[in-house]
Amino acid sequence: MNHEHLSKRLQTVAQFVPQNARLADIGSDHAYLPCHLALQGRISYALAGEVVKGPFELAQKHVAQLNLGHLITARMADGLMAVEKEDAIDTVTICGMGGDLIASILEKGKQNGKLDGVTTLITQPNVDEQHVRLWLMENHYRITDEIILEENGKIYEIIVAVFTTEKMVYTQDELTFGVFLPAQKSDVFVQKWTREIEKYDKIILSLQKANSDTRDKIDAFKAEQQRIKEIIK
Repeated sequence: MNHEHLSKRLQTVAQFVPQNARLADIGSDHAYLPCHLALQGRISYALAGEVVKGPFELAQKHVAQLNLGHLITARMADGLMAVEKEDAIDTVTICGMGGDLIASILEKGKQNGKLDGVTTLITQPNVDEQHVRLWLMENHYRITDEIILEENGKIYEIIVAVFTTEKMVYTQDELTFGVFLPAQKSDVFVQKWTREIEKYDKIILSLQKANSDTRDKIDAFKAEQQRIKEIIK
């Protein structure tokens, strides 16, 4: 992967970045996404945020090699702490992390005023997507798009949200499975949740072999399996 040939998941993330956005890409991975968008004339400014020195230096180097220093700034800081007021960021992308970590980055950023003026959030959690959706719901971000895709044997979800003054309310099923994905019921979506059912099968089998009383746990896992089956049927 490079700035010319993004991974499938980053290509999908890129398509949701608004034209002329002022972007903060947190955990920027060589600044591939900002560089790609800058070369396509899609953004007016980008911040490539990295928390570790090595990746930060690689992002700096990549931006310099492409002569994009007038459009892209690489900055080393923890999550959204990389954002400064004068950046006037309106769009944030956070990709390739666990959902709980993404939610904590967003929460810390919000508490420190780093999301002021941010109208669009594009996240790609590797796991625990429900943590991201819950944070969005609780912080006045309406989910407008969801994409699920498979790349190199792994399944990824991309969640796009825009700020709203309205109070958002999502059901537990929407938080877990998605606001739009269950209705679309793509092959990848069904595959993901079929894998979860199979994972629970193994856990139940292991619990059945245990000496201790595991009936309540087994019943809970079976109930979760049934919940999934109702969604993907």
